[in-house]
This record gives sequence, structure tokens and C-alpha cells, in this order.
Amino acid sequence: MGRQRQKKDRDRQTRLEHHLLNDFQHGLSLSPTPFADMAEVLGVSENEVLTTLQQKKQEGVISRVGAVFRPNGVGASTLAAMAVDKNEIERIAEIINGFDAVNHNYEREHEYNLWFVLTAENEQALAEVIKEIEQQCGYEVMSLPMLEDFHIDLGFDIKWT
Repeated sequence: MGRQRQKKDRDRQTRLEHHLLNDFQHGLSLSPTPFADMAEVLGVSENEVLTTLQQKKQEGVISRVGAVFRPNGVGASTLAAMAVDKNEIERIAEIINGFDAVNHNYEREHEYNLWFVLTAENEQALAEVIKEIEQQCGYEVMSLPMLEDFHIDLGFDIKWT
């Protein structure tokens, strides 16, 4: 009986993870209690939602949960790139991920092989973050601010097996 209960609990947790990662990529509630709102839709507690999201963050499945604003609509943002020694890319990526201003980063096959998006409250704060990243990493940051706005929907349906 214990194994059946464990399997049922695992299945429930897997369904919760699936719905959290899949169903809330768009249209997250604009309310003071978005996680409680998610919990209500899913029929679970707010604590279960928060615990599951924190676990997924610790596992590296997600990096953040939050609103995405049109670039430079609120505050300032830029796409940034660095030419990092391949032997140091993991270490440098970890440093970059430690900055709250970093939305995400990724490796590319190019001389400039580490790319990331930065957001800050204004241009001065953005420049300060770039300077701090350069100091901590020992590499120059190439800032590529947006010149023309294109909307790309980054949400996608997650296929579970």
C-alpha cells in the first residue's frame, strides 16, 4: 500500500510541475497574489506552488518566474555578449547568473560565445551592472541595445513523456 501511495504522490507532483511549467507561460495573473491565483486554478495550496517552483529553480529547470516587459518600456535593457575562453565558460556563466539584472544567458558557437540579456531600472544602473560583470569576470561585455522592436513569443508547449 505504501508504494501505491508514493507513486500516486509522485504522479500528482509530476502533473503539478507540468501545469506550472506549461500553463502559466502567458497570462499570469496581475494581482498581489499571483502564486495563490495559480494554486487556486490548479487545486493545490500556494505553498505547494512556491515549493515546486523553488525546487525547479534549484534543479536548474527554470531560472525565474516573473513578468517580462517590452524592452526599454520599463527601465533599460540590452543584449550583451562576451568572448570567453571555452575552458572558463561554465564559471563565467555562473557569475553572470548571480546578477539579478540577468534574465537568461546562453552559449553560442562564435567568437562571442556567451550571450545574456540585462535589465535595470535605468541606463545608469545598466552601465553599472555591465561594469560589475566585467570586473568580476575579467572579460569585456559588448552591449547590443535594441534598435528595432520585434515580438517573438518564447512560450512553447512542453511535451511530457
